[in-house]
Amino acid sequence: MSRMCTDNKLISIYDDNIATVYDAFQNGLKESGDKPCLGYKPSPDKPYTWITYREVSQRVAHLGSGLVQLGLEPQNKTCVGVYSQNRPEYIIIDQAIIRHSMTGVPLYDTLGVDACNFIINQAELTTIFCDNNDKVSSLLDRRKQFPCLKTIIIIDQMNEKNRNKAAEEGVRLLQLEDVENLGKENPVAPTPPKPNDLYMICYTSGTTGTPKGAMLSHRNIIAVFAAAQEFLKNCGSKIYQDDVLISYLPLAHSYERVIEALILAVGARIGFFQGDIKKLMDDLKELQPTLFPTVPRLLNRFYDKVLTGVNSSKVKKFLFNMALKSKTKDLKRGIIRNDTIWDKFIFRSVQQALGGRVRIITTGSAPISSTVLSFLRCIVGCPILEGYGQTENAAVSTLTVLGDPEPGHVGPPLPCNMVKLCDVPEMNYFARDNKGEICIKGPNVFLGYLKDKEKTREALDEEDWLHTGDIGAWTPNGTLKVIDRKKNIFKLSQGEYIAPEKIENIFAQSPYVAQVYVHGDSLQAFLVGIIVPDAETLPNLCTKLGVSGSPKELAQSPAVKDAILKDLIELGKQQGLSSLEMVKDIYLHPDLFSVENGLLTPTFKTKRQDVQKFFAKEIESMYDRATENIRS
Repeated sequence: MSRMCTDNKLISIYDDNIATVYDAFQNGLKESGDKPCLGYKPSPDKPYTWITYREVSQRVAHLGSGLVQLGLEPQNKTCVGVYSQNRPEYIIIDQAIIRHSMTGVPLYDTLGVDACNFIINQAELTTIFCDNNDKVSSLLDRRKQFPCLKTIIIIDQMNEKNRNKAAEEGVRLLQLEDVENLGKENPVAPTPPKPNDLYMICYTSGTTGTPKGAMLSHRNIIAVFAAAQEFLKNCGSKIYQDDVLISYLPLAHSYERVIEALILAVGARIGFFQGDIKKLMDDLKELQPTLFPTVPRLLNRFYDKVLTGVNSSKVKKFLFNMALKSKTKDLKRGIIRNDTIWDKFIFRSVQQALGGRVRIITTGSAPISSTVLSFLRCIVGCPILEGYGQTENAAVSTLTVLGDPEPGHVGPPLPCNMVKLCDVPEMNYFARDNKGEICIKGPNVFLGYLKDKEKTREALDEEDWLHTGDIGAWTPNGTLKVIDRKKNIFKLSQGEYIAPEKIENIFAQSPYVAQVYVHGDSLQAFLVGIIVPDAETLPNLCTKLGVSGSPKELAQSPAVKDAILKDLIELGKQQGLSSLEMVKDIYLHPDLFSVENGLLTPTFKTKRQDVQKFFAKEIESMYDRATENIRS
């Protein structure tokens, strides 16, 4: 339990009067009435336009009333789908839904067609909001697969093709503006939700199988953001009314929902990206956010880009390394600042690339390299807080402390939950050694999976502890370190258990590796790996080896493969991997695993079964080669 808990009570409410996400916005409205709330760019060449809290409130009231007038029951079991990118209307729709105690169900493209069909049917969605005509068309084309769908409300201007198609399919297709006008002319008093009412059903794609609908209550969301604010306050900071957040991480995920609920509660501003991740740096420069939630994947890209620029000149590299060395000394003393002489002359351009005003960066969803984390803390000159959690505990259960210079851990528990480690004897992890499966209990823990008691029982035990499937270790100063994954273990033919993600996290530290998948099974005595080489560092390696060619040709080069395999083995030895945890052979693949090619989940986790199927021939070939070598 966090030391910030008063009288051993976990935090579940914010400022004594905010117990629901509905309350959060109402408080922001009270605090910031005519001040900016939601910002967007009408077109790439125009500046950000802002909608005030009062204007948002009016639109929410009109849209909520319009939904009730359309026949939606103002009750918690009424589920409404939202199929949209981040934009101001998403927040307006979300608030309109909960204004009448209904439950939001996010849909998103990267789930895949089959998963979306499953969600619509399981959640019995009669009404879905879509941001554009392409999504409307996609739903109408598959209409027969989910007969429950009766109404689609489009945010953009509908086209004639969809209007006619909807009429043919017997689906009511409406313009968002028209539903708002309907509610404006026929106002309905709000039916505010209660803390334990469902707020959203957040479907987790997972790395295998059918998506699971994690039921998150208003209490779950409020508990996390209230605890995070208290946590920051105790560290000498908090989220303020004059803060600006950039919204680009999917609102379909609980991580972004929690953050934006807190922003709205304090009456701060949310600026939305243009919808194209390739233009995110342009949006950052113009919006100049103070808060930048992100994920390791983006921070890694930023790190690579900075290093590429630095390495372009020997003089640049010399000055940069001198500046970095000086600021690293400060970092080790817990000093993170952006006003040194090095910031003024060396790092200012890097800081301006993020808008020049970022004061807190948060990262989560996957581990981040200690090297990258310390590097960015120095050059950006602001705290980068790493959190740990999952959808089932409303995204965050631990968070690193401002000013803590040590990387490689995810901080202590937030004051909204307790965290304990449970024995996993088959992996030789025991709580007595401060190692075991991470289990979480508190008001942020979800209500269960929609219509799936079996999966719920697997996740929640009889005492309501959430079993995460992650393996953690307590550090001497009481912070949590995620060291392994329970669910992805397998046995080799010798009977030894192997945790591939632990090995992958070590191999990912190689400068030549962009992505890695380690494979093994109970019929084989050793491991093999799929490696996607790092496009930034591969050319330098090839120059050293005297090898040239296209990315595909380089991936097939025996010299390149041998060099990377040698580096992995050295790295494994340094990190204490056993001989059984070393890969005996690797296959180099020139293209990144991605959400689009079906090898990553929407939260950028490797879909192990899909990767295994995709590379089945290569895996079989590696085993055949290695077996022949052993025999000969």
